[in-house]
Amino acid sequence: MTPARTTVVISGGGPAGVVLGLLLARQGVEVTVLEKHDDFLRDFRGDTVHPMTQQVLDELGLMAEFDAIVRGRMTSVEFATTDGLLVRQDLPSVAPRRARFRDIALVPQWDFLDLLARAGRMHPGFTLLLGAEVTGVLRDEQGVRGVRYRREGVEHEVRAALTVAADGRRSVLRAALGSAVRTLSAPVDVLWFRMDRHAHEPAGLLGTIGRSGGLVSVNRGDSWQVALLVPEGHDARIRAAGLPAFRERLRATAPWMADRVHAIDDWEAVKLLTVTVERLRSWSAPGLLAIGDAAHTMSPIGGVGVELAVADAVTAANVLGPALRKAQRGSGADAVLPARLLRRVERRRLPATALTQRIQVVAQRYVLAAGAAAPGVRLMPSRPVLAALRGPVARWLPRVFVYGIRRERVASAR
Repeated sequence: MTPARTTVVISGGGPAGVVLGLLLARQGVEVTVLEKHDDFLRDFRGDTVHPMTQQVLDELGLMAEFDAIVRGRMTSVEFATTDGLLVRQDLPSVAPRRARFRDIALVPQWDFLDLLARAGRMHPGFTLLLGAEVTGVLRDEQGVRGVRYRREGVEHEVRAALTVAADGRRSVLRAALGSAVRTLSAPVDVLWFRMDRHAHEPAGLLGTIGRSGGLVSVNRGDSWQVALLVPEGHDARIRAAGLPAFRERLRATAPWMADRVHAIDDWEAVKLLTVTVERLRSWSAPGLLAIGDAAHTMSPIGGVGVELAVADAVTAANVLGPALRKAQRGSGADAVLPARLLRRVERRRLPATALTQRIQVVAQRYVLAAGAAAPGVRLMPSRPVLAALRGPVARWLPRVFVYGIRRERVASAR
C-alpha cells in the first residue's frame, strides 16, 4: 500500500476538526479531515453557538450564511433550585465592552458543520472524507507520521507532518499520545430528551437543581433540549422504575414542564451520555496534537463544548500555520512537527479550559449534593453566598460561560 500524503490530517469532523481544517486551508496548508460518519445528521449535540464563535465566523466572512441557519437567539440565563431562584441575568447586560455579539445563537449542529465544510471546500487544499474511520497511527522513531483509516471496507493510510486528534471524548488517537488523564469529577449520567416549548416561555437557558437531579433546558426555538444530570449508574435505576416515575421526577424538578411530560412515552426518546470532566496531562507528542473533547471533556453545564473546541482550533491554526506552510514548501509530509511547538497550543488554551472545568465541577458537585440532601433540608445556599450569587457572581459567571475566558481571534490568511 502506498500511503497518500498531505500536510495535516485531522481525525474527527466535529466543530474542532472542521474549523481547524478550514483555517489551515485558508492559510494555504493542505489538510485532510476524516469523519467516520457518512453525514453530520446526528441529534443531541451542542446546538449553541456562543459570541466568541460568532466572532470567528464574522472574521471569516461567514455571518450572512450563518444568520440564515440560526433557529433562535438565547438572550438570558436563569439558575434556580426547587426552593428558589439563584441567578437570573440578561446576557447583553454582562457582555464585555467591545463584544460585537451579545447572545447565543441556536443552530442545529449538522447545519453548522455543513456551513463550515462548504467554506472549507472553497480552498483547494481542503479535503473532507466522510465515512472514513481512523483506526490507528503511522509512527516511526521521530514520532507520529499520519494515520490508518477504513473507508467503504478498504484500508487506507495517509502520511502527514501533523496529525490532529479531534475525534471527541472517545478518541482512538489518545493512546498514541501516551498521556495520563486527569479526572476532575465523578462521572454523572446525563439523560437527554426534547420537550415542547411554548412561545411565551423564556428565550434563554433554564437550570434547576433539585433532589431528583439537575435539569438544564436549552431553548431550541419550538422545543427545549433538556439534560437531566444524576449520579453515575442512576440511569439504569431510573429506567427500571418506569416512565411514570421518570415523568414524576421531571415534574418535581421543573414544575413548569408538568403539562407536557406525558409526551415522553418511550425510552427511545431519552438518550444516555455518561460524562466525566477530565483532561489529558499532555495534549501533544511529536507529530500529534489533541484538541477539543479529545484533549478535555466538559460537563454539559454551561453548554461550552463547541466554544472551547473552536477556540482550540483557532489557536492551533494561529500557532502552527507558519510552521506547517514551511514544512509544506520543504519536505512536506516527511517532516514531523516537534512537540515543543505543539505544546504552545496547550499552554495558551489550558488556563481557560482548566478554569471552566473547575467551575463546572463545583456546579456538578452542588447538583449531586442536592440529590443526596435529607428531606426537609432547604437546597438554597446561605445568605452571604446567595448575596454573592445575585451580586458580582451574577455578572461574572454568565460572562465566563457565554463570552469565554480567553477569546481567540483568527490570524490573517498569510
